Amino acid sequence: MKRLFTSIGILSLTLLIAVGCGSGDNGGADGEEVTISVFNIKVETRDQLEALIATYEDDNPHVNIDLTTVGGGEDAPSALQARFASGEDPNIITLGGLSDVETYQDYLTDVSDMASAQTAIEGTLEGATLDGTPYGIPLNIEGFGWMINREIFNQAGVDPDAIHSYQDFVSAVETIDSQKEELGLEAVFAFSGAEDWVVSQFSAHFSSAEFNHSVIDAYEAESLTYQYGERLQDYTDLINQYNVQPILSLDYSTSVEDLFVNDRAAIIHQGNWIIPTLMDIDPDFVTNKLGILPLFIESDDQGVMAAGPSWFWGVNGQKSEAEIEASKDFLDWMYTSEYGKEMIMTDFRYIPAHEDYDPDLIEDELSQEIYQTLLNDQTAIWANNLYPDGFFNTVLFPEFQKYLNGDISWDDFKEVTSTQYSQMR
Repeated sequence: MKRLFTSIGILSLTLLIAVGCGSGDNGGADGEEVTISVFNIKVETRDQLEALIATYEDDNPHVNIDLTTVGGGEDAPSALQARFASGEDPNIITLGGLSDVETYQDYLTDVSDMASAQTAIEGTLEGATLDGTPYGIPLNIEGFGWMINREIFNQAGVDPDAIHSYQDFVSAVETIDSQKEELGLEAVFAFSGAEDWVVSQFSAHFSSAEFNHSVIDAYEAESLTYQYGERLQDYTDLINQYNVQPILSLDYSTSVEDLFVNDRAAIIHQGNWIIPTLMDIDPDFVTNKLGILPLFIESDDQGVMAAGPSWFWGVNGQKSEAEIEASKDFLDWMYTSEYGKEMIMTDFRYIPAHEDYDPDLIEDELSQEIYQTLLNDQTAIWANNLYPDGFFNTVLFPEFQKYLNGDISWDDFKEVTSTQYSQMR
């Protein structure tokens, strides 16, 4: 992984000339007006994407881009499926890995001819490639784990940099909980038990280990055996004991935008995608308080956090030639123009998944830490994106909620979800 993500080549002069800054008229073949639609699930960067689109439309007056953003507390996968079922399928969609690629493969077009595919860092296309054909452009690199308020840890006398094992983490949680009233906390954790995608991402640390941290192994796995199910239960029980309650109704907005950023919870399970939201609320929080801790899965002396391309842009190949061309042109401009690259780094605050970006421009220390951890090959994969289609939201999530609520045993949870996993695969 380290070799793949550090072997970043230099763009050729020909490519730079081809993509330029994206200015000029990129409408249909003869400059006719063309409208394309984008289905976006990244609610935390919706405003940035809207601004990027507005600039592109100004530079390309014959191109109109309609943006739909569905996410957060909404069921984005079902909303996207409904668009296709109703015949209102978008031109550009967000894909959550190979399972989504397989679901929409009949619609997707090969992106290998795109500049943004050719400049993707080696290895980042793997999560959207079937039978040797890439069907998606990586949005960025994202990492997730335990996001923490370092100031609260320090006030409680806990050094977050000294947490080197699962038991260290447990001790830290217990120490903070013993002082929660003095610290002004509602609880130590604000785990969003109402969000299926949060539960899915939490599970990825453990399934990634079972699948050898391999995208291909995870995609081809015919069973989920819970090889590391005991540690998954340990973490789950710890969360539930020290979480803001009722955990089943705690949503993303309350967890991140209310409890965490306002120093009323010390730990959440999220990733660097929350940084733009935190910056809008309290830039000082990101600069002076925000940190991340790994999970200890396979051993107590090697923690991991998940990192890699999280989402991909897919282009609908069932549309008109003019719309396909306009869709590809927009994505190429987004990731290879000088303006687009600046927006990716400074406004979106993404960890780039493409070449010709300066990693030193990653503005916050947490994103730099995630990027460096990935380069050091100490990361899990986004294994949840490789589950059978529908598994995480129709099986894993409701069964996990049942366990949190005390309605089923842990053995019941494992039996039902593992059986359904194999059947859905």
